[in-house]
Amino acid sequence: MIYLKSDEELEIIRNNGRILGKAQAEVAKAIAPGVTTKELDKIAYEYIKDQKGHPSFLGYDVGGLKFPASLCISVNDVVVHGIPSNRTLKEGDTVSIDCGVYKDGYHADSAYTYAVGEIAKDVADLLKRTYESLFKGIEQAKTGNRVGDISFAVQDHAEKHGYGVVRELVGHGVGKLLHESPEVPNFGKRGNGPKLQEGMVLAIEPMITLGRRSVVQENDQWTIRTEDRKAAAHFEHTIVVRKGAGEILTTFEYIEEVLAKKNLVVA
Repeated sequence: MIYLKSDEELEIIRNNGRILGKAQAEVAKAIAPGVTTKELDKIAYEYIKDQKGHPSFLGYDVGGLKFPASLCISVNDVVVHGIPSNRTLKEGDTVSIDCGVYKDGYHADSAYTYAVGEIAKDVADLLKRTYESLFKGIEQAKTGNRVGDISFAVQDHAEKHGYGVVRELVGHGVGKLLHESPEVPNFGKRGNGPKLQEGMVLAIEPMITLGRRSVVQENDQWTIRTEDRKAAAHFEHTIVVRKGAGEILTTFEYIEEVLAKKNLVVA
Protein backbone atom coordinates (compact mmCIF):
# COMPACT_ATOMS: atom_id res chain seq x y z
CA MET A 1 0.00 0.00 0.00
CA ILE A 2 1.35 3.42 -1.02
CA TYR A 3 0.20 6.28 1.22
CA LEU A 4 -0.15 9.81 -0.14
CA LYS A 5 0.68 12.51 2.41
CA SER A 6 -1.42 15.59 3.24
CA ASP A 7 0.04 19.09 3.48
CA GLU A 8 -0.04 18.76 7.28
CA GLU A 9 1.87 15.48 7.18
CA LEU A 10 4.40 16.93 4.74
CA GLU A 11 5.02 19.86 7.08
CA ILE A 12 5.84 17.46 9.93
CA ILE A 13 8.26 15.54 7.69
CA ARG A 14 9.82 18.80 6.50
CA ASN A 15 10.33 19.96 10.10
CA ASN A 16 11.91 16.62 10.94
CA GLY A 17 14.13 17.02 7.89
CA ARG A 18 15.32 20.35 9.26
CA ILE A 19 16.20 18.74 12.61
CA LEU A 20 17.99 15.98 10.72
CA GLY A 21 19.98 18.44 8.61
CA LYS A 22 21.09 20.33 11.70
CA ALA A 23 22.04 17.07 13.45
CA GLN A 24 24.15 16.17 10.42
CA ALA A 25 25.76 19.61 10.55
CA GLU A 26 26.72 19.08 14.21
CA VAL A 27 28.32 15.80 13.18
CA ALA A 28 30.05 17.49 10.23
CA LYS A 29 31.68 19.97 12.60
CA ALA A 30 33.29 17.10 14.49
CA ILE A 31 34.48 15.01 11.54
CA ALA A 32 38.29 15.04 11.60
CA PRO A 33 41.23 12.68 11.88
CA GLY A 34 41.36 11.15 15.37
CA VAL A 35 37.60 11.20 16.03
CA THR A 36 35.84 7.89 16.62
CA THR A 37 32.62 6.98 14.87
CA LYS A 38 31.05 6.35 18.28
CA GLU A 39 31.74 9.98 19.25
CA LEU A 40 29.94 11.14 16.10
CA ASP A 41 26.97 8.94 16.96
CA LYS A 42 26.73 10.50 20.43
CA ILE A 43 26.65 14.01 18.94
CA ALA A 44 23.69 13.16 16.70
CA TYR A 45 21.83 11.31 19.47
CA GLU A 46 22.09 14.23 21.86
CA TYR A 47 21.07 16.82 19.27
CA ILE A 48 18.02 14.86 18.12
CA LYS A 49 16.93 14.19 21.71
CA ASP A 50 17.36 17.90 22.55
CA GLN A 51 14.86 18.61 19.75
CA LYS A 52 12.37 16.13 21.31
CA GLY A 53 12.87 13.69 18.46
CA HIS A 54 14.02 10.08 18.33
CA PRO A 55 16.79 8.70 16.07
CA SER A 56 14.90 6.53 13.58
CA PHE A 57 17.61 3.88 13.36
CA LEU A 58 18.14 3.35 17.10
CA GLY A 59 16.50 0.02 17.90
CA TYR A 60 15.29 -0.46 14.31
CA ASP A 61 14.20 -4.10 14.20
CA VAL A 62 14.85 -6.48 11.31
CA GLY A 63 13.72 -9.98 12.20
CA GLY A 64 14.52 -9.50 15.85
CA LEU A 65 17.93 -7.94 15.17
CA LYS A 66 17.92 -4.37 16.47
CA PHE A 67 20.27 -1.69 15.20
CA PRO A 68 22.35 -0.55 18.19
CA ALA A 69 23.05 3.10 17.34
CA SER A 70 21.52 6.39 16.21
CA LEU A 71 23.54 6.71 13.00
CA CYS A 72 24.66 4.34 10.30
CA ILE A 73 28.32 5.35 9.88
CA SER A 74 30.03 3.78 6.89
CA VAL A 75 33.75 4.37 6.29
CA ASN A 76 35.55 3.98 2.95
CA ASP A 77 34.50 0.62 1.42
CA VAL A 78 31.45 0.27 3.69
CA VAL A 79 28.41 1.16 1.60
CA VAL A 80 25.73 1.39 4.31
CA HIS A 81 24.68 0.24 7.78
CA GLY A 82 28.07 0.59 9.43
CA ILE A 83 27.80 0.38 13.23
CA PRO A 84 29.48 3.21 15.22
CA SER A 85 32.47 1.95 17.20
CA ASN A 86 35.86 2.95 18.56
CA ARG A 87 37.21 3.10 15.02
CA THR A 88 39.21 6.29 14.58
CA LEU A 89 38.86 8.33 11.40
CA LYS A 90 42.05 8.99 9.45
CA GLU A 91 43.14 11.64 6.95
CA GLY A 92 41.96 10.54 3.51
CA ASP A 93 38.99 8.52 4.73
CA THR A 94 35.45 9.04 3.54
CA VAL A 95 32.56 8.59 5.93
CA SER A 96 28.90 8.23 5.03
CA ILE A 97 26.48 9.37 7.72
CA ASP A 98 22.92 8.07 7.34
CA CYS A 99 20.46 9.59 9.81
CA GLY A 100 16.75 9.42 10.48
CA VAL A 101 14.55 11.53 12.75
CA TYR A 102 11.19 10.42 14.13
CA LYS A 103 8.97 13.05 15.72
CA ASP A 104 5.23 13.75 15.84
CA GLY A 105 4.49 10.38 14.26
CA TYR A 106 6.61 10.64 11.10
CA HIS A 107 10.15 9.92 9.89
CA ALA A 108 12.62 11.85 7.76
CA ASP A 109 15.68 10.10 6.32
CA SER A 110 18.85 11.53 4.75
CA ALA A 111 22.51 10.65 4.15
CA TYR A 112 25.70 12.49 3.20
CA THR A 113 29.22 11.23 2.46
CA TYR A 114 32.02 13.36 3.92
CA ALA A 115 35.71 13.68 3.17
CA VAL A 116 38.04 13.43 6.14
CA GLY A 117 40.64 16.02 5.23
CA GLU A 118 42.27 15.61 1.83
CA ILE A 119 41.01 12.60 -0.15
CA ALA A 120 42.20 10.96 -3.35
CA LYS A 121 40.96 12.58 -6.56
CA ASP A 122 39.24 9.44 -7.83
CA VAL A 123 37.31 9.18 -4.55
CA ALA A 124 36.44 12.88 -4.61
CA ASP A 125 35.08 12.40 -8.13
CA LEU A 126 32.99 9.43 -6.91
CA LEU A 127 31.42 11.62 -4.20
CA LYS A 128 30.67 14.35 -6.73
CA ARG A 129 29.04 12.02 -9.26
CA THR A 130 27.02 10.18 -6.60
CA TYR A 131 25.74 13.54 -5.31
CA GLU A 132 24.81 14.53 -8.86
CA SER A 133 23.01 11.23 -9.44
CA LEU A 134 20.79 11.91 -6.43
CA PHE A 135 19.57 15.14 -7.99
CA LYS A 136 19.15 13.50 -11.39
CA GLY A 137 16.77 11.09 -9.67
CA ILE A 138 14.91 13.85 -7.84
CA GLU A 139 14.30 15.63 -11.16
CA GLN A 140 12.34 12.59 -12.33
CA ALA A 141 10.18 12.34 -9.16
CA LYS A 142 7.22 14.06 -10.80
CA THR A 143 3.59 13.16 -11.29
CA GLY A 144 2.94 10.92 -14.27
CA ASN A 145 6.41 9.39 -14.24
CA ARG A 146 7.15 5.98 -12.77
CA VAL A 147 9.63 4.77 -10.20
CA GLY A 148 11.74 3.37 -13.04
CA ASP A 149 12.29 6.90 -14.37
CA ILE A 150 13.99 7.83 -11.08
CA SER A 151 15.95 4.57 -11.09
CA PHE A 152 17.12 4.98 -14.68
CA ALA A 153 18.26 8.57 -14.11
CA VAL A 154 20.44 7.54 -11.15
CA GLN A 155 21.89 4.51 -12.92
CA ASP A 156 22.54 6.31 -16.20
CA HIS A 157 24.47 9.15 -14.57
CA ALA A 158 26.58 6.86 -12.40
CA GLU A 159 27.37 4.27 -15.04
CA LYS A 160 28.29 6.73 -17.75
CA HIS A 161 31.10 7.83 -15.42
CA GLY A 162 32.22 4.23 -14.98
CA TYR A 163 30.89 3.55 -11.49
CA GLY A 164 29.08 0.56 -10.04
CA VAL A 165 25.45 0.85 -8.92
CA VAL A 166 24.54 -1.33 -5.94
CA ARG A 167 21.53 -3.53 -6.67
CA GLU A 168 20.86 -5.17 -3.30
CA LEU A 169 19.87 -1.97 -1.44
CA VAL A 170 17.21 0.48 -2.53
CA GLY A 171 15.41 3.69 -1.63
CA HIS A 172 11.89 3.53 -0.25
CA GLY A 173 8.74 5.31 0.79
CA VAL A 174 8.86 7.26 4.06
CA GLY A 175 6.13 8.30 6.49
CA LYS A 176 4.69 6.85 9.66
CA LEU A 177 7.11 3.98 9.03
CA LEU A 178 10.78 4.48 8.19
CA HIS A 179 10.44 2.08 5.26
CA GLU A 180 7.19 2.15 3.32
CA SER A 181 6.19 1.17 -0.20
CA PRO A 182 7.29 1.61 -2.90
CA GLU A 183 10.90 0.46 -3.18
CA VAL A 184 13.03 2.88 -5.23
CA PRO A 185 15.95 1.02 -6.84
CA ASN A 186 18.96 2.93 -8.18
CA PHE A 187 18.80 0.96 -11.42
CA GLY A 188 15.96 0.27 -13.82
CA LYS A 189 14.13 1.11 -17.01
CA ARG A 190 12.19 4.23 -17.90
CA GLY A 191 8.45 3.74 -17.69
CA ASN A 192 8.61 0.76 -15.34
CA GLY A 193 7.37 0.44 -11.78
CA PRO A 194 4.61 2.15 -9.77
CA LYS A 195 3.20 5.38 -11.14
CA LEU A 196 4.27 8.50 -9.25
CA GLN A 197 1.47 10.56 -7.72
CA GLU A 198 1.41 13.96 -6.02
CA GLY A 199 1.97 13.46 -2.29
CA MET A 200 4.09 10.30 -2.49
CA VAL A 201 7.04 10.67 -0.12
CA LEU A 202 10.19 8.82 -1.13
CA ALA A 203 13.75 8.42 0.10
CA ILE A 204 15.97 8.50 -2.97
CA GLU A 205 19.44 7.24 -2.07
CA PRO A 206 22.09 6.38 -4.65
CA MET A 207 24.70 3.91 -3.34
CA ILE A 208 27.53 4.01 -5.85
CA THR A 209 30.90 2.24 -5.93
CA LEU A 210 34.31 3.13 -7.33
CA GLY A 211 34.82 -0.44 -8.55
CA ARG A 212 32.46 -3.35 -9.10
CA ARG A 213 28.89 -3.11 -7.85
CA SER A 214 29.01 -6.37 -5.85
CA VAL A 215 28.60 -6.11 -2.07
CA VAL A 216 28.94 -8.47 0.90
CA GLN A 217 27.42 -8.45 4.38
CA GLU A 218 29.68 -8.65 7.43
CA ASN A 219 29.15 -11.09 10.30
CA ASP A 220 27.43 -8.41 12.41
CA GLN A 221 24.45 -8.83 10.01
CA TRP A 222 24.31 -5.07 9.39
CA THR A 223 27.47 -3.78 7.73
CA ILE A 224 27.42 -3.88 3.91
CA ARG A 225 30.75 -3.34 2.14
CA THR A 226 32.03 -3.54 -1.42
CA GLU A 227 33.27 -6.98 -2.37
CA ASP A 228 36.42 -5.55 -4.01
CA ARG A 229 37.07 -3.25 -1.02
CA LYS A 230 37.00 -0.13 -3.19
CA ALA A 231 35.34 3.07 -1.96
CA ALA A 232 31.59 3.67 -1.95
CA ALA A 233 29.47 6.81 -1.63
CA HIS A 234 25.91 7.36 -0.43
CA PHE A 235 23.72 10.46 -0.60
CA GLU A 236 20.02 10.57 0.28
CA HIS A 237 17.12 13.00 0.46
CA THR A 238 13.51 12.50 1.51
CA ILE A 239 11.35 14.09 -1.19
CA VAL A 240 7.71 14.47 -2.14
CA VAL A 241 6.48 13.88 -5.69
CA ARG A 242 5.26 17.09 -7.34
CA LYS A 243 4.10 18.12 -10.83
CA GLY A 244 7.40 19.53 -12.13
CA ALA A 245 10.01 17.60 -10.13
CA GLY A 246 10.48 16.19 -6.66
CA GLU A 247 10.36 18.67 -3.77
CA ILE A 248 13.11 18.06 -1.22
CA LEU A 249 11.90 17.74 2.38
CA THR A 250 15.28 17.12 4.03
CA THR A 251 18.18 19.56 3.63
CA PHE A 252 21.94 19.68 3.00
CA GLU A 253 22.05 23.45 3.63
CA TYR A 254 23.40 23.28 7.18
CA ILE A 255 25.90 20.53 6.31
CA GLU A 256 27.34 22.45 3.39
CA GLU A 257 27.67 25.66 5.39
CA VAL A 258 29.87 23.73 7.82
CA LEU A 259 31.92 22.11 5.05
CA ALA A 260 32.51 25.45 3.35
CA LYS A 261 33.82 26.93 6.62
CA LYS A 262 36.13 23.94 7.08
CA ASN A 263 37.29 24.21 3.45
CA LEU A 264 36.41 20.57 2.87
CA VAL A 265 35.13 18.90 -0.26
CA VAL A 266 31.51 19.80 -0.91
CA ALA A 267 30.18 17.33 -3.45
